[in-house]
Order: sequence, then C-alpha cells, then structure tokens
Amino acid sequence: MKIENLEGCEVNIIHEEVVADVVAKMPDDELIYDISELFKVFGDSTRSRILCALNISEMCVCDLSAALNMTQSAISHQLRILKGARLIRSRRSGKVIYYSLNDEHVKEIFDVAFIHMTEE
Repeated sequence: MKIENLEGCEVNIIHEEVVADVVAKMPDDELIYDISELFKVFGDSTRSRILCALNISEMCVCDLSAALNMTQSAISHQLRILKGARLIRSRRSGKVIYYSLNDEHVKEIFDVAFIHMTEE
C-alpha cells in the first residue's frame, strides 16, 4: 500500500458553503462516539479471528476454542465483548450454546473490510 504525503492549504480561506453543508449533515457526537466504540471492538485481532470464524459458520465455544487454538475461557471473554457490542448472538440447543454473527450488517462490515484490505 502506497502512502502519499498529505499537504495543507497554502491559503487560509474557509469555504463557508462546504463547511455549512458538512456541519448540517454530520451525525451527533453520541452516534460518532458509539461508532468509534464499535471500531475499537473490531480493533482486537482475537475478536476479528472469532468474527471471521463466525462469518463462515455458527459455532459453540468448544469449536471456536479448537479452531482458533485458544482456551475456552479466552474465547468466552471475547464473546462477551462481541455480544455486548451486538456483533454476535447466541442460541441454545440442549446443553450447547451456539454463536453466530448478529445480522447481515455485521457480515457486510466484515466482508467490506476484507475487500478493502486485499485491494491493490
């Protein structure tokens, strides 16, 4: 990935119409904060690995533990965080609890991230 040098303005002119349009369309600070918190959850590679696995298939803690070579305790801790962020959901079948992505939006976010990172 090529990183370009960013340059600032050579003159200090405010484009008032552009600024007014952007300010009018910006979401409120609380929503921006919530979105930032969501991206923090995605910012952990262990949680990303779990999301990647759940993007492929619904799984229980035991299966996730085996697939990701982690302890069940570590998986459970990360699942609590993911569930708190509404990225995953669970369902009980007898004595087993299965986890999956919460909805199609989570799958789309994950898929778009992969597309973006694999672009040249």
